[in-house]
Amino acid sequence: MNRKLARVLPLLVIASFLWITTAFAAPVASPSPSPSPSASASPGLTVPDINLQVGTGSGNGSETISIILMLTVLSLAPAILIMMTCFTRIVVVLGFVRTALGTQQMPPNQVLIGLALFLTFFVMAPTLGTVNETALQPYLKHEITQQQALTKASVPIKEFMAAHTQPKDLQLFQEYSKAAKPKSIVDIPLTTLVPAFAISELKRAFMMGFMIFIPFLVIDMVISSTLMAMGMMMLPPVMISLPFKILLFVLVDGWYLVVQSLLKSY
Repeated sequence: MNRKLARVLPLLVIASFLWITTAFAAPVASPSPSPSPSASASPGLTVPDINLQVGTGSGNGSETISIILMLTVLSLAPAILIMMTCFTRIVVVLGFVRTALGTQQMPPNQVLIGLALFLTFFVMAPTLGTVNETALQPYLKHEITQQQALTKASVPIKEFMAAHTQPKDLQLFQEYSKAAKPKSIVDIPLTTLVPAFAISELKRAFMMGFMIFIPFLVIDMVISSTLMAMGMMMLPPVMISLPFKILLFVLVDGWYLVVQSLLKSY
């Protein structure tokens, strides 16, 4: 019975769709014997035409290229946020905290990413304020051109990244690209400074993560040794050590210490 119903049901749906389409497409009878000359012969159900055009019509396509470039920059905004700010170090350290606690997905990823974003905005506030004063506001007031605004906006960001980039990391990419030694921070190209800044941030984040792991590792070792001494080999040590690790983290106000260490590192 269910198979017959499954076969008949699509036919009924198609028949109903055709009947509804025919009913809408049928001409509407006019109540007056003499129809108006301006009336349509077959009103029916009309679909409006859609015409999409890209460009200004002049043939140069400059506005189209500008829109495409703007959409490209917006699509790269997450990568710019991750690679050119302190977001990488913060989110990696917070991930190490959760892994060291062993709480699986607590706090959730959304909470960690949100906290990392707001901490990033807090740390980058002076740099972003300088960019706003020297580049964005003069550009909005039409005092400088777009190229000049981009050049002035890159200076505070370069200074921030250069201050937290190890010299050997920067030298690595400079030697690989065979570029001349820059005379100042402004002369360092972003293609060289951004990857050097990224690996420097990862190194510092892993160093902080190692220091976070040490007290929790000690607790795991003590709990494992105690359970083995008591002969409870079938009891997973993680189930016993997890409450103690959470208790230690709460007693020492762990989130305050982690965030304080992150802020002081900048």
